[in-house]
Amino acid sequence: MVSAFDIRRGREMNSKKARVIAFYLPQFHPIPENDEMWGKGFTEWTNVAKATPLFKGHYQPQIPSDLGFYDLRVPEVREEQAKMASEYGVEGFCYWHYWFGNGRRILERPFNEVLESGKPDYPFCLGWANHSWSNKTWKKTAHFTKDVTFIEQTYPGEEDYILHFNTVLPAFKDHRYITVDGKPLFLIFDPEAISDISFFIHLWNRLAKENGLEGVFFVARLSSMTKLSLNNIAIKDESHERYQKYLDIGFDAVNSDTQRYAEAKVAGFFNKASRAVIRKIAGNFTAHRYEYNEIMKYFYLEEEKREYIFPQIIPRLDRTPRSGNDARIYVNSTPEKFEKALVRALKLVENKEPEHRIIFLQAWNEWGEGNYIEPDLKFGRQYLEKLKKAITGD
Repeated sequence: MVSAFDIRRGREMNSKKARVIAFYLPQFHPIPENDEMWGKGFTEWTNVAKATPLFKGHYQPQIPSDLGFYDLRVPEVREEQAKMASEYGVEGFCYWHYWFGNGRRILERPFNEVLESGKPDYPFCLGWANHSWSNKTWKKTAHFTKDVTFIEQTYPGEEDYILHFNTVLPAFKDHRYITVDGKPLFLIFDPEAISDISFFIHLWNRLAKENGLEGVFFVARLSSMTKLSLNNIAIKDESHERYQKYLDIGFDAVNSDTQRYAEAKVAGFFNKASRAVIRKIAGNFTAHRYEYNEIMKYFYLEEEKREYIFPQIIPRLDRTPRSGNDARIYVNSTPEKFEKALVRALKLVENKEPEHRIIFLQAWNEWGEGNYIEPDLKFGRQYLEKLKKAITGD
């Protein structure tokens, strides 16, 4: 039976130029692991508030306005976020989901409370952030400081994969869960790290069907190029080969991540290579600065016009709170420049089936990376207003 929620969501989908799904970081509340590593009460707000300008005209610290320095344990905050996202045309949140193997989870409280309470009544899906946590996860330490892993990402095999599936099954069955082709969307941050990924996909699809679902719609988040090495002078778009490989493995779609490619094209090989050598010798010495408009020149690829390749949009980036002098920064981003980038992204999906016009927003609230669309003191809701205008015409 089709619910009123599904009917409303269907109407909204058809009225928009794209299905914008925003990555959502659930880190903004204290947890024992962060207390132990960084000090009592640590959240990423700790880094955000301490950030300082690295050069003349550098916008730091970047301070939230409408929602303030919120705590995601507070239900009213989550309600306000959903209300705001819905008002400005975002279809739903993709909550980063942490599962380290052997049942080990972290930062699960905000999403668990959303699931169990039924509030907010707003679409969501899960993205598996399958990476280890180290002393550099939330803040870059000084050069030559040992990178200590304090939560290791593991892949124990079938028994753990079944436990993982059963843990997320209630979310998959929730009427708010975002679906594609009738299946719940599940994104994997680093599919290349899972050696038996094909087995994992087949297992979860079988379990889904055994539990009354049509399967799982798996999305691989992939960079459009491999990491540059000092022996590789060519800066090459490798998206077709890389994306097709994971579609052939069993993924239903790819979330195309072009940041590494765009940065390499803007900086040039010799710049990147010489900087890497200097860093090894002298440590971090200055931020990696890229003009936002220059990044956008290389940010979108023809490959993203394919039906099941989902591009992304990025309003701005400034990793100063996490990385200090070694930050990557897209300088001179403005709401107007973001709007122009949005228009280009929409062109990539305009000829796809309405259900497949998915664009991932990087991100809703990655404040520690200066990668957010929530209102701040400088721009207010201007980025959100440009988003709404582009995807709804309002």
